[in-house]
Amino acid sequence: MQKKILISCSAPGSLIQFRGKLIEELLQDHIVYVFTPKIQDEKMREKLTQLGVHIYENGLRRNNISVASDLGYIVDLYKVIKQIKPDVFFAYTFKPLIFGSIVSSLLNVKNRVAMLTGLGYNFTDTAKSFPKIATQNLLKLSLRFNKDLKVIFQNEDDHNELLKRKILSKKSKTYVVNGSGVDLSFYKYSEPNVKSMRFLLIARLIKAKGVEEFLAAIKIIHSKYPDVKFSVVGTFDGSQIDSIPQYLFDEIRNSDFIDYTGWVDDVRPFIEQASVVVLPSYREGTPRSILEAMAMGRAIITTDTAGCRQTINRDPEFSNGYLVPVKSVKELADKMENFVLNPPKAINMGINGRNYAIDKFDVNKVNSSMLKIFFPETNSLIENNLVKS
Repeated sequence: MQKKILISCSAPGSLIQFRGKLIEELLQDHIVYVFTPKIQDEKMREKLTQLGVHIYENGLRRNNISVASDLGYIVDLYKVIKQIKPDVFFAYTFKPLIFGSIVSSLLNVKNRVAMLTGLGYNFTDTAKSFPKIATQNLLKLSLRFNKDLKVIFQNEDDHNELLKRKILSKKSKTYVVNGSGVDLSFYKYSEPNVKSMRFLLIARLIKAKGVEEFLAAIKIIHSKYPDVKFSVVGTFDGSQIDSIPQYLFDEIRNSDFIDYTGWVDDVRPFIEQASVVVLPSYREGTPRSILEAMAMGRAIITTDTAGCRQTINRDPEFSNGYLVPVKSVKELADKMENFVLNPPKAINMGINGRNYAIDKFDVNKVNSSMLKIFFPETNSLIENNLVKS
């Protein structure tokens, strides 16, 4: 039976980049609506329209505290739900989860699903007190208010963190899936160039992504190995709470040994040019940039923290990279130097990473698990890669 699915997000770019394959799956048998902040990219709007998605826009501000925009989101969502009467409401990231789950519950949407794509900035040590406390309390309110809400996590650490903080109840309906998955047919394997070693960071330029530590580590490597190359791909927005300082951004974009590129709609050419991909994040859900790099056969250096540690195969025989402590510039530089001194490792670990992505992070496997959560009435069994607490 055809059903109406309403998806609410906090960033329109994520609809194609992170949920595109899931939306395509849903559209095979159902009607899909999206409730998104205003779409600035007309190519993205055209892509969604061509797929057959019905678009509703709002004025939500993702990374800023704004009572006006948050109230506007609530009022607009109320009107949209009243109008289309969805069978399933699916929200992901904090604000859509917090506000959307409450509104959809008040309007008696029977099947409500929310995904926490990572606890992120508000659960790191660098988070300022007011935003951190406000977000955690609102999250607790929405999760406790919605006893029938199905909550999906991208790693066990986030699930356990919310239990420990009593934000989540042990009676809550919770699931864990392997991130957003990666399209292995789109992100194809290519052997890295290790004769000219290049380290790549793909991330928004915020402190929680470990940008400051990456910059400090590459200065160490550059001083010892001036021929090694470095690339940074990601947007800078100085108005964000957790943004790196302006002077550091200026240092990155004006550096004579760092190739800086802002936002791109296709990271594949940059991954192809890289020998190793680095993400020294403070915590993640499951980092998409790392999954894409693994799929393309790139060795990884990331942090031993929530969301990141699950991207590294712990079997030494099939290792695809290294884990380093959060904020440890020395350890990060040491592991980078290890690749500089042993270039074939980047090739061997890259092959292992591609195989690990096939085994664990294939988007088709992840979406299969998601559909079982969306439509439990059509699925009597939960697959092994779907964990229910």
